[in-house]
Amino acid sequence: MEIVEGFGIGVVVILAALFILFVRRALVTRSGGIIRLSVRVSTMLDGRGWSPGFGRFADDELRWYRMFSFAIRPKRVLSRKGLAVERRRLPEGQERLSMPADWVILRCTSHHAPVEIAMARSTVTGFLSWLEAAPPGAVSPRLASQDWPAA
Repeated sequence: MEIVEGFGIGVVVILAALFILFVRRALVTRSGGIIRLSVRVSTMLDGRGWSPGFGRFADDELRWYRMFSFAIRPKRVLSRKGLAVERRRLPEGQERLSMPADWVILRCTSHHAPVEIAMARSTVTGFLSWLEAAPPGAVSPRLASQDWPAA
């Protein structure tokens, strides 16, 4: 009987964790402005270190939340003021296994450090439009397009 109780408690804990993940996502995404987005959190191994999540546009920030996290706060915040796209490329090697085929990787620089983000090709245009749509008087970010593959 103890085995059945232990198994039952384990199932309840797993279901509760899944429920909390869904509620968290609903709370974060309820106001719209959400895109699927992966961020490279580690560069230790080539093609590895990508973490799936979603980005939320809020004012002059892109707030990135990990997909499988219990945190309500964003894991990373990218400010439009200090963000510039250095280059754009298609997934290579191991990256093709960890993200959908139609995704594009953008290497960006920010005030803090370089960051690589990956998103669907159809989302890139909207992201670049948001990036260029700086408020009046602000300096427009630099977009290097010389090495961009054809969309």
